[in-house]
Amino acid sequence: MQRNRTIGRMDLRMCTVVFLSILYFNLPPATIALRRCVHCRSRGELGSCKDPFTMNSTQIDLERGVDMVPCVSGWCGKIIESQNLNNEYGTATQRLCFQRGPDDGEERCAYTTWNYRKVYMCLCLGDLCNGAINANISYSLLALILCITVRWIL
Repeated sequence: MQRNRTIGRMDLRMCTVVFLSILYFNLPPATIALRRCVHCRSRGELGSCKDPFTMNSTQIDLERGVDMVPCVSGWCGKIIESQNLNNEYGTATQRLCFQRGPDDGEERCAYTTWNYRKVYMCLCLGDLCNGAINANISYSLLALILCITVRWIL
């Protein structure tokens, strides 16, 4: 009988840890840490800021002219200054942090007018979201798998 109570308490503790982990990892990143954006500008084929942008956060530190900057708003952007989206000579690509996001809070890419020029602009919300494509890991799923694995072992 005493052993069943101990196992029941362990299950309660395990569920509490999983619940708190899920809560922690699902909070918006701005409440956990300051978001960062890739900051760079380049023109033409040889630039390090052009698409496809393949640098990760470690490589950005080593690349001259490409920085990770803190972004209070969390809204990062990419601006391509060209009528067509081919990376031809004269096409300028800029990655930056915006002071504020769009009014509706939606991420998007569209043609717009910026500094009196027609540009293709993308807005995104997240840590280094205007850099290379990140594989999103569901921490909730990871915590659930960990809980099931530990429960199965015990």
